Parts: sequence; C-alpha cells; structure tokens
Amino acid sequence: MEDPLNLDSPAFKMAAVGVDADERKSVAAKVFSKIPFSIHPRDFSVSVKTDDGRKFINGSCSKAPSKSPQLAEHTDILEMAWTKGGKAGDDAKRGSNSSSEDSAEIQSRQLHSKLEAESEYVKPRDDIKRAPNEFEHCNRLIAFSVYFTWMLLLVFAYIREFLRKYGFEKNKAAVELEKQRSFVPLFNDFEAVYSRNCYTRVRDVFERPIGSVPGATVNLVDRVTNDYCWTFQFTGTQTNVINVGSYNYLGFAQSSGPCAQAAAQAIDEQGLSVCTTIHERGPSVSQHNLEKLVAEFLGVEDAICFSMGFATNSMNAPCLVDKNSLIVSDQYNHASLILGCRMSGASIKVFKHNDMRSLEKILRDAIAYGNPKTCRPYNKILIIVEGIYSMEGSICNLPGIIALKKKYKCYLYLDEAHSIGALGKTGRGVVEYWGCDPQDVDIMMGTFTKSFGAAGGYIGGSKRTIDHLRLHSPTGYYSLPMSPPVAQQVYSSMAIIMGRDGTRDGHDRIDTLSRNARYFRSKLKQKGFIVYGSDDSPVVPVMLYYPTKCGLWGREMLKRKIGVVVVSFPATDMTESRVRICLSAAHTKEMLDTVLDAMDEVGDLSCVKYSKRAHLYKNLKIEY
Repeated sequence: MEDPLNLDSPAFKMAAVGVDADERKSVAAKVFSKIPFSIHPRDFSVSVKTDDGRKFINGSCSKAPSKSPQLAEHTDILEMAWTKGGKAGDDAKRGSNSSSEDSAEIQSRQLHSKLEAESEYVKPRDDIKRAPNEFEHCNRLIAFSVYFTWMLLLVFAYIREFLRKYGFEKNKAAVELEKQRSFVPLFNDFEAVYSRNCYTRVRDVFERPIGSVPGATVNLVDRVTNDYCWTFQFTGTQTNVINVGSYNYLGFAQSSGPCAQAAAQAIDEQGLSVCTTIHERGPSVSQHNLEKLVAEFLGVEDAICFSMGFATNSMNAPCLVDKNSLIVSDQYNHASLILGCRMSGASIKVFKHNDMRSLEKILRDAIAYGNPKTCRPYNKILIIVEGIYSMEGSICNLPGIIALKKKYKCYLYLDEAHSIGALGKTGRGVVEYWGCDPQDVDIMMGTFTKSFGAAGGYIGGSKRTIDHLRLHSPTGYYSLPMSPPVAQQVYSSMAIIMGRDGTRDGHDRIDTLSRNARYFRSKLKQKGFIVYGSDDSPVVPVMLYYPTKCGLWGREMLKRKIGVVVVSFPATDMTESRVRICLSAAHTKEMLDTVLDAMDEVGDLSCVKYSKRAHLYKNLKIEY
C-alpha cells in the first residue's frame, strides 16, 4: 500500500522531474480523468442558495454570480470547482495573504493553472443530474422554545425521581437489589432519569411488534397500556397499516416470488445453518456464490460477507487500523462505525457533516503535527463516511472526499448500508450515483438488510484487503456464517437488480424508488414541511423539533393507518426531533398520496409546518 503520509501528488510531481509539456499533459489527464468533476482539491468555494432560487458563489452575497459558464457541479455545501478566467481575480483578492501561504501550495496552484491551459480534461458534466442536499433550519424562537421544553421535561423528571425515592410515588422501574448497591450502576443518573420519565411516556410509538412481512403494508400487533406505557397488554388483534418505517427500499421483503422460492429451496438443499464457524467447516455454497456476485456487482476484486450488518462495521474496523493510526469520521456516522472506531484503539477526529473544508483542515493538521500521543507521524489515516445518512437523508460528497483522499494519500472506508441498491442507475450505490471509480474507494461496506430484504453485511475491496479480513476479522472466524436461505435471498435479489433473470424487474424497481422519492419529497415541501437531505434519497426526515410532538405524531398517524418512525434524542440532537419516512419501490402513488394527506392533517394539528420556502413550491406542478 502507498505511504499515507506522502504529500506529493502524482500531478504535482511532474513539474519537479522535468517532464515535457506533452507528456505532462497526458499524465495529468490520466490522473484527473477518474475525478467525476472538473475540480482542483484546493479550490473549494462556498455556494449559497437563497430562498428565491438565486445562487451566490465564493461566500459573497453582495452581488449575483457572473454569467460566465461554470465548469462545475454543485453539491449541498461546496461548489467544488473553479471558473475559467476567475483565478486572477481570486489571486488578487488574496493579495496580502499570499505571503503566508506555503511554497508548495503556490507551486501546485501555478502548475494546475498551466495544465488547465494546456489540457482539455476540465469539462462540465451536464449529463448527470443530481439533487443537492437541503438543510433548512428553524428560527431562533423555535430553537429557544425547544430548549425550554426540554428544561421543563427534565425538571419534572427529577421531581418525580425525588417523589419515588422517598415513597410518595410508586416506583415501577427496575431497581437494583440492596446488596448490589456497591456495584457499578447499569445507567448513569441522567440516562436513568431520561429513560424512566421521558422515553417511557412515549414507548407506545416505539418497539411496535409486527405480525407480517414488512412490505408496502404491514400488520402491527395491537396492544394497550393502563399505566402510561410501563406495561402493555396484547389484545389479540392486528392492524394493517401502510409501512413507511422499514428499510425495504426495493420492495424485496416478500413472502412470495422468485426470491422467496429460491430461499425456500435453499432450506431444502442446505438447511438453515452450517452450525459451525467458517474456519472450522466453511461457508455454505450460497454464501460462497454470493461473495463472488457481490464482488462483480461492486466492480471490485473480491468481497467477504458476514451474518450481521452491525458487526460488519464494529468488528472489522479494528482489523484495518491500530493505535498508531488516525480515523477521520463524519459527525453523523452510524453507531456501528462509532463503536468500531472506539474498539480499534486508533486516534479519532470528527469532521463536520459533509464539510470538505473541515475534513481538509483535519487532514492537513494531522499530517503536519502527527500523533500527539507519540509525537510521531500517523502510520495510516482512514476516512470513514456513509453513502446515505440514515437520520439526515443526505448523500455524501463522495467526489470531494476522493479528491482529498488522493491529495493527502489517505484511505477511504465507505458505508453504503442505505445507498447500495437505492442509488445509481443500476443500483450500485453512491459510487455509481456520482460516477466515481470503485477502485478509488479502498473499503466498500454495505448491508443486506435494506435493499435486499435479508440480513447480514459485506465488505468489498482489493483481494489483498479481503484476504487480510478473512484471516483477522473476529466476526469472520468466531461467528457463524450467513444462513443459507438468507444468503440465497440476497443472491436472488441482487441477480434481479443486475438483470440476470432476463427481465427488467430490477431496473423498474430502481426507477420506481427514484420517482417515489422525488414526488414524495416535493409534495412535502409544497405543504410547508421542513425536509432534510437530497431529493434523490429514499430516507425522508421531516422536522418536528419538539420531543413532545414525537408521541403525538406516532399515535395520530397510527389512527390514520400509517406506520411511521419518530426519532428524538439521543439518536438526534436535542433540538432536532423528527419523523423519518422510508420510501419503497413497493409503494404505489395511491399509497403515497394517502400518507401525504395524513401527514398534512397531522402537520396542521401539531403546527410543524415551519418551512419558509413553501411559496417556492406553491405553483409548482409536481408530476409522478
């Protein structure tokens, strides 16, 4: 593997070795051809979009941008490009600051300008259309009132704790035995108070048991409580609701059809389990075939599959880094990634969500100052991001991350749990969505629990990396392999996505999911809701802000036969409670309209239509 601390980019080395112009041009074109934009890693500029649709560039809101064509594509936070003819003005603006810049940066900029004049590799990519991430924030009055709500909740929570402690109120929570008082407590004080007094009051909208396949609709097992959700009694009945809470993106969660039939046949031929670990007996035939298909699907040399998606992250990260390494993690990464980072023993630094400036600053500082614990350089720097962030509905800025990864010779770990199957023309995830080269991603991780209607996870990459994981991954040699019918379910669904069944079923599912996401998101914005993320994302967070409105939304939507997921602290920030809608290719337009009508009613009831941009969508004709 390359030295992660080598700062000399191949394109920047050419000026120092005396390569002639023609050869330098061809080498540069080859180096930059893998980047899907026309970008220069150092020339990132902020792009701000106003409510009336105008865009201001380079952080200046005093004037509109020039009408010269932009050789760029716009992302949610950064405009990762530069304009021909605009460099002189930028250099003039820097003026007095130029003396403080290091010589390497000046030389690299000069070389890049020369290559731009000589080469034609800088071209706009108008053929690829992508929706930017959107994060419309609430005003300060709402933020203040949300904090005030939390304060009231916690004040009354501690009052009730006081009453229970001294016997004024019956304590229905679990209590440790008197002889175990000296043991380490199961929860700290705040967690215990929050769980007993805040979470318990809305338990009825969480942990709902289901009694059917979680497809476009699902049967919820009915239950009642007579003591404010401390205990529940089942009534023996079930309610069929429209399911917008499951990660069934492509609609493969089915009890009938080719995938279910293939899984049932795998039970007849291979049983339910191999009843041993891989190192003792080996995987099933279904898992062996699946690993080959996953590698082909991702466009990598090899792949390894695991029986649990959470463990795929948490147990494999320690195999890739050690205490002399640095992990640079997005602030909204999943809990499995956070756990894996902590277990690895590596130094951890967190960058702002999807913010390339924050990421680059951390990388530069890490290389410049090294490991403060050992006062030596880091042996390895690993960037960890997700394709689609499950709570934000946003899509990662993969081209910018790859550019920084190449520039600073780092390694990239991409978690595509929510994006594989759900993004890209052929469902190959965020790499295909951005038009990137799979070889630019060192570790491609994903799960089978979302788009494939099964269980487990995978890691794809170079054969050398996968062989290393086969030998050293604890979840590989201690846990059981994938269950044969589960592996066969994934194999069959992936084969359908790839079109190997001879039909367009997989292609139609991907198109339907994309159409559902854009239609549903646009309709919500038109109704006045604040919706986070990209219009291409099937994860749709609708902001409620107030934690007390989570219970209201869960109950009112259930009355209207809609099963939703509400999310609050600690899964989100304290001021960003939300209802999260997960769309599926199995949803019809009629189902989506039913959900939209119900959300419109509950939105008016709960007064959560906070958006100031609804007028932009008021007269917009939204077609399915």
